[in-house]
Amino acid sequence: MPATFQIHYFSSATTYTNKQTESLPAPLPLSQLFDVLEARYPGIHEKVLRSCGVSLDEEYVDIYTGEDVMIEEGSEVAIIPPVSSG
Repeated sequence: MPATFQIHYFSSATTYTNKQTESLPAPLPLSQLFDVLEARYPGIHEKVLRSCGVSLDEEYVDIYTGEDVMIEEGSEVAIIPPVSSG
């Protein structure tokens, strides 16, 4: 059975992918996550990802930092669009 991690989509990310969760191959460098998602869901970067937060194993991460964090087998990633309150 191939190694995978779970990715969870919320709000507009769920709407764009028509999924709440899916498994993707692991390991994957965090810096490549948006490229992988763009290849699977063309246009998602411009419409959803550019304003989203990302968590890796329940900790927010910055995918644009210089360090290359790996998403390991069994990890959980969440794509979290901005939340407005009022």
